[in-house]
Amino acid sequence: MDVLTDLLRRARASTAMVRQLISRPPWSVTYADAHPLTVLTTLGGPAWIRLGGAEAVRLAAGDIALVTGPGECTIADDPATARQFTVRGGHKYLPSGERAEGHATLAPRTYGDGLPGATTMLRAAYELHGDVGTRLLALLPPLAVVPAGPRTGAALDLLTAEVSRDEPGQDAVLARVLDLVLVLALRAWCAESAALPAWYRALGDPAIGEALRLLHTDPARRWTVAELATGAGLSRAAFAARFTSLVGEPPLAYLTGWRMTLAADLLRDTEKTVAAVAGEVGYADAFAFSVAFKRARGLSPSTWRREER
Repeated sequence: MDVLTDLLRRARASTAMVRQLISRPPWSVTYADAHPLTVLTTLGGPAWIRLGGAEAVRLAAGDIALVTGPGECTIADDPATARQFTVRGGHKYLPSGERAEGHATLAPRTYGDGLPGATTMLRAAYELHGDVGTRLLALLPPLAVVPAGPRTGAALDLLTAEVSRDEPGQDAVLARVLDLVLVLALRAWCAESAALPAWYRALGDPAIGEALRLLHTDPARRWTVAELATGAGLSRAAFAARFTSLVGEPPLAYLTGWRMTLAADLLRDTEKTVAAVAGEVGYADAFAFSVAFKRARGLSPSTWRREER
């Protein structure tokens, strides 16, 4: 399993919520609830996005905005348009603080006025969780704008065609199409960004990328540097030096860090015993696991679980 697929699979807490907004200017919506990852795109008409008090960024048709920053996110037809309402806890509020009526419903998952000259926006909020989710989000700044392109455009066309339908299996279709949009946007962003974690940059190296794939495919295996070197097609010494240079830490140190990430999420999200968690992440001895976990997190597994909960 490749590393990005592994992170996406493990970080997902629930199916993303996707909504379509079709409104004629002037319009401005502020989302006060910070989701771990929000995907925004405009399919036509003017649109701008602003995080908190930062400068607004224009979205051209087909651009995709990936938002990971905490705090408010405002989308509007123009930066000068006054805030019309704020969405908080799933409800609309006027600038006065009073509760407002909901959007007019145009179709399933589709709201607004739908009048000529309207802007069409798609918004999807992903609920990621745990240490794996944090590792995934480290790929992105608070706001990453991916310019429109033929590959993302084809996926957005499919998402647009499906979002307002209400047929059997519709939620499953939307989840998979949205995943496609997200992965294509992440690929496009990472291909152009210079500020990426070392482990992601190392995926582009055939030998080290293969070693990382092996570690993520079977993190509980009792890997040795020699076995990983064989899988990467290098001598042991050459592999160890190359891995450390590209990833920023030795192979087994990376493996330990990844195991501790997985263990943290298992401790937080399941009722498995410490011994069971230890076995699942590659430790036959619960004591050895506890020592490694405390070295990495500063607390014993049991204490960490209690404080996290």
